[in-house]
Amino acid sequence: MPSHARPKPSRVPRGLLRAGLVVSAAGVALTGGAAVAGAAAPAAGDTAPHRPSGDGLVGQALTRSVTGSTGRGLGPVKDLKLDPMANTGVDPLANGLGTQIADFKPVSTTQVTDPVTKGGSLRDLPVTGTAMRLLPG
Repeated sequence: MPSHARPKPSRVPRGLLRAGLVVSAAGVALTGGAAVAGAAAPAAGDTAPHRPSGDGLVGQALTRSVTGSTGRGLGPVKDLKLDPMANTGVDPLANGLGTQIADFKPVSTTQVTDPVTKGGSLRDLPVTGTAMRLLPG
């Protein structure tokens, strides 16, 4: 077989692709389950029956299912540890570089990487933490 016709190997490891498929399937299952539960059950604080007419019932069920599924789906992602090797001796992100000029306060790269290398999650990061508070979950 000529070299130009030979199939090229994938750059992404097969195990990583399988893990991505499993996570995607789990997310779809969680979202589908939350949509069914949200459409069937009334909200926790609701005591008065809602009798919207026409599309109101569908819209209310859809809104409840979307907010419920995103809350249940995003909650674990927000608390997921970003650096699996955090607080270990082999963490490649724990390297730092610092300098001090004259009498100024020293500046170091560890100030930026500390939230990740100390085992932080998306909620702990300075910029994304604010954004994560806006999302349900």
